[in-house]
Amino acid sequence: MPTTAPHALADVTASDSTLRRFLHGLPGVDAVGLEARAASLGTRSIKTTAKAYAIDLAISMVDLTTLEGADTPGKVRALGAKAVHPDPTDRTTPATAAVCVYPDMVAVAKEAVAGSSVKVASVATAFPAGRAALDVKLADVRDAVTAGADEIDMVIDRGAFLAGNYGKVYEEIVAVKEASGAARLKVIFETGELSTYDNIRRASWLGMLAGADFIKTSTGKVAVNATPANTLLMLEAVRDFRAQTGVQVGVKPAGGIRTSKDAIKFLVLVNETAGADWLDNHWFRFGASSLLNDLLMQRQKLATGRYSGPDYVTVD
Repeated sequence: MPTTAPHALADVTASDSTLRRFLHGLPGVDAVGLEARAASLGTRSIKTTAKAYAIDLAISMVDLTTLEGADTPGKVRALGAKAVHPDPTDRTTPATAAVCVYPDMVAVAKEAVAGSSVKVASVATAFPAGRAALDVKLADVRDAVTAGADEIDMVIDRGAFLAGNYGKVYEEIVAVKEASGAARLKVIFETGELSTYDNIRRASWLGMLAGADFIKTSTGKVAVNATPANTLLMLEAVRDFRAQTGVQVGVKPAGGIRTSKDAIKFLVLVNETAGADWLDNHWFRFGASSLLNDLLMQRQKLATGRYSGPDYVTVD
């Protein structure tokens, strides 16, 4: 198999058998302990000044997303404008991290955010199912990169993973990483379909060994998406991976995070698990477009003492 694993773990990916042995040799996940720790960290309270900082940080970490069959250039331009200036009445509001669109809308999104810090991310590899031949997936990626995508969000073949065909999943990620060129690669596991925490841990290490720049929970298209527990597990994985290899990998929970309170809980998870090095949008993102409106309302409340109401923020 091709090897992109850091030198410290290069032998792990030498063959299907060594990769399987490594992944199945990872410590089993104590589900009760994991969920209890995630719940405990979620009860932490923060002071008003820290809350204001956390809200701005969370805004800067949002990947503002539209992934619908009815997407139009006008909708994507509006999304880009919102990403650059989330609150047009207050230019101190930070921009979001990125806008995320289908490959055919990348050029429109690039134009909409030109001159700003906002990145353009594109889903690819037959999103969201990932059910296509590898050459089709790679063509999807190359189309997005050619159009100017700064980031690629790929989905793994969950069927292959659940069948234990780890080598196939690994090789696809390696190939997509190569096709992505300079674009950063986020690898989506669709944790709601992986069934067990042990599988989520294995998928996290498999993605990182194959060269993922980010590991991402979900597409947002299934019933179970990001949870505090599965995100905590992935944060532990990136922390341990850096300890072994010196390579830092980002984490992106996606789907189901809707309120400022939820976002702050996730930031606490980041700080207490992976550490302050991940409290930056280069290393942590929220895939939750509806979250932005609540963050903006809470920000306005802290500034003015009252809620402006949802009609005072733009609708996604």
